[in-house]
Amino acid sequence: MASLLQGRLPISQDVLLMQKGTMMRKVRSKNWKKLRYFRLQEDGMTISHARQVGARAKASFSISDVETVRNGHESELLRSLAEEFPLEQGFTIVFHGRRSNLDLVANNVEEAQIWMKGLQLLVDFVTNMDQQERLDQWLSDWFQRGDKNQDGRMSFHEVQRLLRLMNVEMEQEHAFQLFQAADTSQSDTLEGQEFIEFYKALTKRVEVLELFGNFSADGQKLTLLEFVDFLQEEQKEGDHASDLALELIDRHEPSESGKLRHVLSMDGFLSYLYSKDGDIFNPSCLPIYQDMTQPLNHYYINSSHNTYLVGDQLCGQSSVEGYIRALKRGCRCVEVDVWDGPSGEPVVYHGHTLTSRILFKEVVATLAQYAFQTSDYPVILSLENHCSWEQQEIIAHHLTEILGDQLLSTTLDGQLPTQLPSPEELQKKILVKGKKLSTLEEDLEEEEELETELEGEQEPELESQFESETQELSPRSKDKNEKKSKAILCPSLSALVIYTKTVSFYNFTHSKEHYRFYELSSFSETKAKNLIKETVAMNVQTAGLEMDIYDGLFRQNGGCGYVLKPDFLRDTQSSFHPERPISPFKAQTLQIQVISGQQLPKVDKTKEGSIVDPLVRVEIFGVRPDTTRQETSYVENNGFNPYWGQTLCFQLLVPELAMLRFLVKDYNWTSRNDFIGQYTLPWTCMQQGERVLPPLAKPLTLAAFLMLSSYAFPGYRHIHLLSKDGTSLHPASLFVHICMLEGLREVES
Repeated sequence: MASLLQGRLPISQDVLLMQKGTMMRKVRSKNWKKLRYFRLQEDGMTISHARQVGARAKASFSISDVETVRNGHESELLRSLAEEFPLEQGFTIVFHGRRSNLDLVANNVEEAQIWMKGLQLLVDFVTNMDQQERLDQWLSDWFQRGDKNQDGRMSFHEVQRLLRLMNVEMEQEHAFQLFQAADTSQSDTLEGQEFIEFYKALTKRVEVLELFGNFSADGQKLTLLEFVDFLQEEQKEGDHASDLALELIDRHEPSESGKLRHVLSMDGFLSYLYSKDGDIFNPSCLPIYQDMTQPLNHYYINSSHNTYLVGDQLCGQSSVEGYIRALKRGCRCVEVDVWDGPSGEPVVYHGHTLTSRILFKEVVATLAQYAFQTSDYPVILSLENHCSWEQQEIIAHHLTEILGDQLLSTTLDGQLPTQLPSPEELQKKILVKGKKLSTLEEDLEEEEELETELEGEQEPELESQFESETQELSPRSKDKNEKKSKAILCPSLSALVIYTKTVSFYNFTHSKEHYRFYELSSFSETKAKNLIKETVAMNVQTAGLEMDIYDGLFRQNGGCGYVLKPDFLRDTQSSFHPERPISPFKAQTLQIQVISGQQLPKVDKTKEGSIVDPLVRVEIFGVRPDTTRQETSYVENNGFNPYWGQTLCFQLLVPELAMLRFLVKDYNWTSRNDFIGQYTLPWTCMQQGERVLPPLAKPLTLAAFLMLSSYAFPGYRHIHLLSKDGTSLHPASLFVHICMLEGLREVES
């Protein structure tokens, strides 16, 4: 079957040449470089490879798997082979998630350019695809997998195999009935539109048909008034429902005549429910919507630990790719462990381990290039300095020379501040976080004197004055000259630390009484959890779930890496205590009906006959009294369209700090349930309708009025699931109905 996207795919000379195929070197390491024949298949969306021209080809990757294409100069591996292959002939394919990059070397510069431009053209097309185009692409991918003999059509035997691949357990007789109904050409095979009709019959959603029928008088369409009724009664959209209904019909109704008549067909209704308009995540929270003019310490900051590692902590690979990935995901604080390196050049690696090393100057160059591609807000470079005096000077030199104007090397206005600057004020700036020989006040007072005397008679004075601050770096048994070489902080590096000076942490009382607003401390997760029990308000993350919760928190506010804390965590006079949350924090009750699932992926894709038994677990992470979880029963042998129809109820004392996680697992009575997919979001980012009263037959008592007016209805929503590494599992989703009430109360399940 030709791609369902044909006719819409971008066509260029580069794409046409890619479809003819090219011999290129696939490079995995300095010692592994092998010729392979790469070709763009006829569907325009799949790249295959073979050992040679004419040999049996295997699908290598889909265009939808690709994030971007980089030239050879940006690849660490290809740069290391520059004497063997010209960098202009190489390029790197970067995939979504944690899949390793693919480095390729063409035979000449022209061929490399053809593939780079052609691939990027197709990647841009996929990135901008609408919902229907994404579904068409998904169907084309499945058809390619199911069409085992690749003849462009599918027999019933191939359809049976495809159903198992798609997680569908179906009686053979029923499957054959659907197959025959779709085979309008009576060729005993399915192709093109026939396969689409088969898929539609397969994915008919009874629960949505029933919901549609509740508001449609003729069962065929929703008139404008009927759709407005649905938006007001079920989605609680309020007075603007009429205008919204017109917008949604224009956006989702596939029929032009339907748009003209202002009606919504079943296909249009389903398109609305499945789109961003029907998503659980409030679209108004997707762009930057928060106040970005408050001090830095008023925000949660997307941070990364051991950023340079792309493998394990003991013997994994150190790579600038770790920084690229972190920065592209919106990370605004990255860590650099710097040690003395050979030839006077500092290196970055996980000290006292077998992890590989990279040059510090390469890390800085990567920051200069990628720091502000995803977000304009400031990047904090957390410097773990283990270097000698001499190599610290090299560090300061690289930071100053490579970063240039991006580096914040003095206060914004040259004056002594009374609070930290805001993300807005620090746009496009990189801040160095690390130890400092003096206070910011002393720096500003002695700026002119330090500039002239830093390398002269002032140096011994600094060593003496701040020796106590650097005892952990300066063993007492060493002589004075060795102290200078290995221990004392270099003044030129110290001077680059402005608003983010690191200090030792003893307790919160000590910090409050002795430390300045620009001084901060870091501590391990274990220590943080212990502190939480005693005195600090933080959002606890259960072991093994950290990245899901972290990504869920920072998905909002444009993914810019900064999320404003609730007002009670910004107010120094706040009486909030996480173990004893009290008024004015408004408790809420959440009622979630888990209705159904759609196109859930297989857990083990190597086993064609295995079908998942899915269950849904809803987890709340927040202050200790709020952290809990509940789950549905499992549905046996159905990952394609499982139905649960079960209601779960939660009560929260501090919803402003709560994270909501939907986890789908494959039930296994012999072992732990296997992960299928998940989606995590802040409670405050759930899409909600307006709080409106339903039509009333008689006047309400005051108590009844207060009870009804406290309802908030997100209504019917789809939850689009993500994989373990946070990439989309499209079209896998959950269909839920959500109701929230203010206060703690008994709610029937």
